[in-house]
Amino acid sequence: MLDQPVVHIIDDDASLRFGIESLLRSVGIVSRSYEAVSAFLEAKLDDAPGCLLLDVRMPGIGGLEFQAQLESLGILYPVVMITGHADVPMSVRAMKAGAVDFLSKPFRDQDLLDAVASALERDGARRVVAAENATLAKRYASLSPREREVMSLVTIGKLNKQVAFELGLSEVTVKIHRGSAMRKMSAATLPDLVSMAQQLGVKADKPAV
Repeated sequence: MLDQPVVHIIDDDASLRFGIESLLRSVGIVSRSYEAVSAFLEAKLDDAPGCLLLDVRMPGIGGLEFQAQLESLGILYPVVMITGHADVPMSVRAMKAGAVDFLSKPFRDQDLLDAVASALERDGARRVVAAENATLAKRYASLSPREREVMSLVTIGKLNKQVAFELGLSEVTVKIHRGSAMRKMSAATLPDLVSMAQQLGVKADKPAV
């Protein structure tokens, strides 16, 4: 995975794209520009943090329309909307859909840089959480069915003896499965395991037959 963030500029105004690229380059930010949404969708994207700068009105698919399609397309980049025809309903729509900012042309360089910084920070945080979730999911997948049962019950507050009764096991066996689950999940304490279960959305399983 690449660490260098990339700002993707989608705007049909070539001079504006060039100006934004020059501005971002002056502060060490990598960018790529596209004249239309279709060009962006055809491009090969690196697995790197990033954000989208979207013009509201473009030939073909406009910025607001594309923003509404991002989730279904599996594109998780935060969006900064830019337009020369801003109005209040338009900006409200964009912000409700999750846009980081809505900038009206002509905008100040610093306003754009601040918006890009916020968007890249948001995407970086999202990627950290996604990586943590993937690691937890991989650890959870390594648990045996019985270890998952025990984990699901102890993390909702049941005592070992209660888990033993519910699963028809001895308390010693429950302790063994609980310890094994904690080791595989890399949980140093029970509160750690509880937090992991909550993050994974683990719910109490029915006892295995």
